[in-house]
Order: sequence, then structure tokens, then C-alpha cells
Amino acid sequence: MSQKPGKATKEDKQKRKRKKQTLTHAVTHIRLIEANPGKLDALDQLVVVFTALCQQYVTLFCTTETSPDKYADPVFESELSERWQRVCLQQAAGIAKSWRTTRQTAYAAYLEDLADYADAKAKAETSGVPLDRKRKEPAWREWTMPELRVPCIQANANVLVVEKAEDSTFDYWLRISTLDKGTPLRVPVKLASYHKKALEGRTLNTSTTLHKRKGIWWLTLSFDLDVPLETEPSAPRVGADVGIANFITTSTGKRYGSFHGKLARRQKRDREKRRRKAKLRACLKKKGITKLPSTSSAGGQRLGRHVRQEINRAVNLMIADHPNARIIYEDLSVASMRFKARCMNAYLYASNLAHIPKQIAWATAKRGMAAHTVKAAYSSQECSRCHYVDRANRPNQQTFLCRVCGYRNHADCNASQNLASRFGDNELAACKGKKEVKTLLIARHEAWKQTYGLAVVQPAVCAVSCTPVSLAQRG
Repeated sequence: MSQKPGKATKEDKQKRKRKKQTLTHAVTHIRLIEANPGKLDALDQLVVVFTALCQQYVTLFCTTETSPDKYADPVFESELSERWQRVCLQQAAGIAKSWRTTRQTAYAAYLEDLADYADAKAKAETSGVPLDRKRKEPAWREWTMPELRVPCIQANANVLVVEKAEDSTFDYWLRISTLDKGTPLRVPVKLASYHKKALEGRTLNTSTTLHKRKGIWWLTLSFDLDVPLETEPSAPRVGADVGIANFITTSTGKRYGSFHGKLARRQKRDREKRRRKAKLRACLKKKGITKLPSTSSAGGQRLGRHVRQEINRAVNLMIADHPNARIIYEDLSVASMRFKARCMNAYLYASNLAHIPKQIAWATAKRGMAAHTVKAAYSSQECSRCHYVDRANRPNQQTFLCRVCGYRNHADCNASQNLASRFGDNELAACKGKKEVKTLLIARHEAWKQTYGLAVVQPAVCAVSCTPVSLAQRG
């Protein structure tokens, strides 16, 4: 039977029902260099008062037991207007909420590690086998309060309005409320060619960000964009494991990017240079010299940019190799990751692992791809075939060798396969902590032993090839 013209097919109806996701695109690095010095001086006076008040509220929200409330009544006196104080409260509440959430996550991870250490110590005392000397009791180090070092204003239309410039050599005008009531600033904004291309035909959001670096004021504009979700429900799942040796390792056996090599050597040179500056600074301070050299390094900032570029390139390559897949990546908490050695902590900080999940979420959403986070607990210690969990399954950083079934693979490939299998696992998602996750995995391992037993054929997977095993082999 022929289809009538103009009548929607079943596929068309399914496409209409697909969800849309709203992305906020930020257009950054807009320099405010067209304004005269008098206007910028007034802006400098405003930001000094604003930053001091915002720091007071950040400290207040971080120290009180109640949750930060951006709608709370002002408690500190200030020469700012009521609208500016409300903006200050909202910005401080956001900073304090992020800090408290990250700290709570790190503290929960510390308690779980402490419980694991206590269990391992109790088992060692019961069995008479001494505990590994390298494994030490976790220690909690209290976090310092957030300190606002860079002048930054996250404003809304109540205090800062972006107006389209008509019949002018400028593109926009910023109307900023100041300390003097009734005398707002009108700062001109001139866009570069790539800024104009990005903002062409877009409706700007009312939220605007101003920050000052090295004596120059920078403006950030943003707009919303609706992107339809193109990933099919039956799309294959691809797990993505995050690491330092390989930024991304997928369950298909591919690896993208690495911090080892050139980036690691640059980080080592930069750290040694800053340590030499710190020693020189301490010696000059003992001699009573007031003008001391700075320990900050421009090379460190350049290294950070290059690391982010390498991460972005790795994410783009992964998406290009899996255009029609559903990406499954771990809900990574870098704040809870700590090493005993300072050099390893500096190495971890320079690798910027926290940027990888953010970039995966952004890059997939921009392309209309589906990406989901799953629990990362024990994903690197769990055997993807028999679900046995043990630290000893990792004889070294690259190799995974199950002590029960003998499954052997690259450690990152095994972890990415575990992440892919955890998507849609409601039992695992319902677990509230690492202890519950481990209990569930132990139960699944016992069920696997009852079904398949221990007479398992060694899989034809080596630590280098990363060839994924079949579903029948994985059980």
C-alpha cells in the first residue's frame, strides 16, 4: 500500500518525539579596551568593594551548617546597592555550594577508604598474613576556605545590561550600575571577526561575566542553543575510562591521548623551576628584602592550556571513531584522589583529569549524542568476566590479571568494559557507597562461580592487544 503524500511516517513521528537538550555557549576573550581610563577606574573601584563583600559571604556560607541560600537576607553592611548585594549573594552562594559539595564528596571517599583499610587490616590480623607495607592508613586533611584571587563579577540584567549599538563603530554597550546612584557606566564593546561569527543571529542571555587579568578587563557573553538528541535507543554502548597514561581508553580497545612523554617532561621542568624560585624567595626574605620574585610561572599556564588542548583532541578523536554510539563514562571525583608523595599530587594536578568528563559531556551534547555517567567504584579492580574484586588483580599499572578466573587484559580496557556494562544497571545505581557496591559485586561473583565454576578456559587476550572478549567468554 503506497504512502499518502504529506502523511507522517512512523520514523518521522519518532524523530519528533526525540528529546532536545539546551546548551549554553559561552563567547569568551572579549577585551574591553575601547573604554576610556576614567570608566575603567570606576569599574575597578566597584570590583574592589564587590570582591570584598563576596568573600565575606563565601566564608559565611562555607562555615555555617545550613545550605548556602542565594535568596538569604543581606547580613553585612556595604556601600553597594541592594541589587548589587543580591548579585554578590548569588555568586557567593554558588561558589560555596560547589566547594561544600566537592568537600563532602572527598570526605565520603576518605571514610570509604578508611573502612576498606580497616577491613584489610582485620583480615590480615585474622589470617596472620602481614598487611602490605606500601598500604598506609588514609589521613584526612582539612580543606582551606575558598579565596577570591581574580576579580570576577557574574552579573545579571539587574546591574549589567548588554545593549546593541546602533549607528556606532562599536557592536555593544555595557550599561553597568556603579557605586554612585543614578550615574551608570556605558562601556563600549568591539567584537573580533570570530566573535561576530559566533554571535550572528543569536539571542544573548541576560547573565554576563566580567573578570580582570593582568590589568585588562574581559567580557564573557553567552547564548542558548537547542540540540536534538540523535542517538538511537538501540545504539551500541562504548565505555570510556579516564586515566593519565591514556586520557581515554574505550571498551573497543582504542586509546586516545596521554600525559606521559612531552607533557610530563614539561611539567617536571616547570615544577623544578618553581621550586628554585621558592628557595630564592625564602633566602631573600631572610635577608630582609621586601621586593620578592613571584613563584608563579607563565610556563605552567601554557602547559595547562596545552593539556586541555590534548584532552579536547582526544575526545574529538574518540567521538569521530564512535559517531553512532552511546558513550558511557565514569562519574570521576578528582578532588578525592590523593597521593602520599607531593610530586605525584603535582603530576595528578597537572594532568587535569577533571576536564575530561566535562569535555566528553560538552562534545557529545554539542553533536546530539547520548552520554551517561555511571558509578566508578571498583571499576579498575573488578574482573569484567567473573566480577571478582581485589587490589591484587592489578599486578602493575597496565596489566589486569584476575586471581580467580585468569582473565587477562589491559587494565584500562578492562575498566572501560566494566563501565559499559554498568549502564542501565539499576541495582548498582541504587548503591549509596563503595561498600554497598563491593557487596553487590561479591554477590555477583558468587553467582558466577555457581553457574560456571572455576574450570575456565584462559581467554586469548594479552596485556597489549586489548582485544575484547566475546559475551560468551565474559559470562
